[in-house]
Amino acid sequence: MPTPFDVPASILIERLANYLKEEVDVVKPPAWAPYVKTGAHVQRPPQNPDWWFIRCASILRKVYIKGPIGIGHLRSEYGGRKDRGTRPEHHMIGGGSIIRKALQQLEAAGLVEKTQKGRVISRKGRQLLDRLSAEIKKDLEKVYPELSKY
Repeated sequence: MPTPFDVPASILIERLANYLKEEVDVVKPPAWAPYVKTGAHVQRPPQNPDWWFIRCASILRKVYIKGPIGIGHLRSEYGGRKDRGTRPEHHMIGGGSIIRKALQQLEAAGLVEKTQKGRVISRKGRQLLDRLSAEIKKDLEKVYPELSKY
């Protein structure tokens, strides 16, 4: 059975974001979401109105692949290079409140669980990601038959 390791991340995150937006009632952007930057390294808020669902889907995939994982590690993952003008660029970590609220919503939906070592994917979350991965794999094999060997 295909897993998120076997399909392209961009396609999986896109489909998972659509699922979270349409099917899961608990995952909703907070009131401050249209105005907030995603970290100290960016200059403006995201332009995509559905960025909250995309970020939640991306976090869920990272918890599946790298879990158990904590907020500090995820902040580093979602960080980036800060433009400091003529000085050299430095890595800045991403915003912690965004990651914390997203993980809390995914926990409330039953897709993520909290443990001593960090967040891990729950049984329901694993089933969801495996099912979406299988659907993506079938669709890709129709379009690209050479991918069937993978």
